[in-house]
Amino acid sequence: MLNDIALDSRTGRMRTERRSGLTDRGVRRTLRRAFRTRPEGHGSPERALRAASNARGTDPVDRIHILVLNYNGKELLAECLPSIVVAAKRSRRECVVSVVDNGSTDDSLAFLAHFMSDVGVIRSENLGLASFNAISIQSTDRTLILLNNDIRLAENAIDPLVDALEKHPDALFAAPLCWNREGTVYEGMRTRVRSRFGLVQGMCRVPGYETSIHQADLTASAGPVLAVNRAKFVALGGYDPLYFPGRIEDLDLGYRAWLAGARGYYVPESVAFHHGFATFEKTFGSAGCEKLAIRNTFLFVWKNLRGARLIAHAFWTPIRLGYAIATGRRAFVAGFFEALGRFRQAIDARRGVRDRFGAAWGENQEAFFARFRW
Repeated sequence: MLNDIALDSRTGRMRTERRSGLTDRGVRRTLRRAFRTRPEGHGSPERALRAASNARGTDPVDRIHILVLNYNGKELLAECLPSIVVAAKRSRRECVVSVVDNGSTDDSLAFLAHFMSDVGVIRSENLGLASFNAISIQSTDRTLILLNNDIRLAENAIDPLVDALEKHPDALFAAPLCWNREGTVYEGMRTRVRSRFGLVQGMCRVPGYETSIHQADLTASAGPVLAVNRAKFVALGGYDPLYFPGRIEDLDLGYRAWLAGARGYYVPESVAFHHGFATFEKTFGSAGCEKLAIRNTFLFVWKNLRGARLIAHAFWTPIRLGYAIATGRRAFVAGFFEALGRFRQAIDARRGVRDRFGAAWGENQEAFFARFRW
């Protein structure tokens, strides 16, 4: 059983006391290249993902590793983690559960040590969802389930997600039907996308969504809970830390997956419950959450869009910004200027998209928006 692993932010290495089988080979090299170049030794993103999925040199383990991201979330762990442990035990597959702790200063670690001692702890630098990247590189597990600490799982949630990954050779991730904390309001995971007035919107509760809640389909993204093919996730580069501390990085992952020929699957037979914004709103407030969403939406566009959609963005941005100033939408204005502070990073990431996906970038972009339009 995995008990305690530390991720050294200086060296990029994991240190473990009890678990064997983790290797640090290639961690730093992979992280440097993840968002800048196409995978070494492969002629196209599609071939790279197929090769990653089929690789046997590292002897991938068929065990399911469930990773729960946590930062100062003791109360959420107490509420949600028991359901995850139960779901792991109910799966017909071997599962192990670990909490990825991003330097919590509350009693999260003490709670885990005293009340959830069978759950592993991986200590990591706080990189938001990108904290999963180095861990996925080090892991030898074939499948990872990536969760926020505000997610509860139904008892039978795990197997349908893994079944979907195994059924579809092109699957990067599979996402459940997600309800709110009380199980009364659909939160989503069947994500649709559009670009409107120069910015991109990803939504689940789109017009007519009620008729498709229980229909399996492709999905553009999945935020707080998803199962991933670990090798494909690593080959794609994982989550982009450009968006730290968070918002929109899940859509960025789904978009890059589509460009590379991989897909995300919505699996309503799997059910989860989400205590939405439990960590973010406590940390940033509602206005801060809105500002992050605006900032990262601009970063997404600058990094990922091209052609007519980028031209529309350039046309509408001064109009949107002027309207926001005139109407006192401070979060929009602040988000825009914070995005400008990361403009160079976004352009560097854009070069990585260009180098990785080449001439097919524009065509695949339009196929993405056509498939998920609403």
